[in-house]
Amino acid sequence: MKTLISIVLFLSLTAAAHAGVKTEEVTYSAGGVTLKGYLAYDDSIQGKRPGILVVHEWWGHNQHARNKAEALAKLGYTALAVDMYGDGKTADHPDKAGEFMTAAFADWEGSQAKFNAAKKLLKDHKTVDAGKIGAIGFCFGGAVSIRMARGGADLKGIVAFHSALPLEPPVAKGKMTASVMVINGSLDGFLKTETVASFVKEMAEANADLTYISLAGVKHSFTNPQADEFRKKFNIQALQYDKEADERSWKTMQAFFQRIFK
Repeated sequence: MKTLISIVLFLSLTAAAHAGVKTEEVTYSAGGVTLKGYLAYDDSIQGKRPGILVVHEWWGHNQHARNKAEALAKLGYTALAVDMYGDGKTADHPDKAGEFMTAAFADWEGSQAKFNAAKKLLKDHKTVDAGKIGAIGFCFGGAVSIRMARGGADLKGIVAFHSALPLEPPVAKGKMTASVMVINGSLDGFLKTETVASFVKEMAEANADLTYISLAGVKHSFTNPQADEFRKKFNIQALQYDKEADERSWKTMQAFFQRIFK
């Protein structure tokens, strides 16, 4: 009997060890460029579930994006931290990050291809309901996600954190099908009040499903715990991590996805 109990206990512990969030390094390509992503999902969940793309800050495919992918997996989604620069490269200085970001927007056709290649990989994953794909983005990644939504991308919705507010491509009434949520800080030094007003006005005129949230007293990059390190190292006073804002915005995102994926 003791032996049987021991065997059962061993099997139970083994099963538990294999349950939970799984992560995978994935390689894909677009336009001849090798891209390196990071996939996370909970293999203890039965059946298919929504898939969410995670688009990194201007620094590139870093740990921040990967951490958010894992956090989404814990919520029951399958998440893919994408690579918008190629070969998983990251910047170690704001000047280099600016170069990467500028190049990505200058070659928007190529960036769209990278985003869509990641979307296809996610849609094809065994755990994903291909009809329920969303995206979240941070800083540069927020702007990428917004531009994809404005261009009519096949997405249920996107959430942009401490994001730029692109007015491109032009969006016509009824063209945009994705719901959009933007969560920015009221003290974001990279945003002008008139830019926010123009963005909200244009989206309203296009009859877009837009939710714009301004967090009082919050600065740029409030979701990234490394923001304070970057602020000190590179003397970028606009950056500041805000734990309360990070947690509050994450809960708001959860309610948004529950609505659009219902």
